[in-house]
Amino acid sequence: MALGVLVTAAHAQAPATPVGLWKTIDDETKTERSLVRIVESGGVLSGKVEKLLAPDRQDSTCDQCSDERKDQPVAGMTIIKGVKQNAGNAARWDGGEILDPNNGKTYKVRLEPVEGGQKLEVRGYIGAPLLGRTQTWVRVE
Repeated sequence: MALGVLVTAAHAQAPATPVGLWKTIDDETKTERSLVRIVESGGVLSGKVEKLLAPDRQDSTCDQCSDERKDQPVAGMTIIKGVKQNAGNAARWDGGEILDPNNGKTYKVRLEPVEGGQKLEVRGYIGAPLLGRTQTWVRVE
């Protein structure tokens, strides 16, 4: 029984991770936009749009993208690449990029689970994190 308590306590103290399925929430309109699945491979995170939630956006493409994603469907598109756990802060993942398919621009990204891993603060920025904006995504699974 003591071993079970120790395992549970150790698991409860483990830092939350961005890996999972997230419901994206538009930071301006507060509407649900999409479901994004973040996965880890070799210590590097990437995120792909699994589903668009707005009925009128189901056939959206990245018209303004300037790379291989140009004119590709947003559903199924990888929008987060190259994110790694921060060496100085185990609760933060950064170093990669995020694509805004609405304007085709890529930004540096910082991911930080909050509220016990039930929400994810996603900060896209240019240059320094101060010069950007944050969305809060909600964990689905």
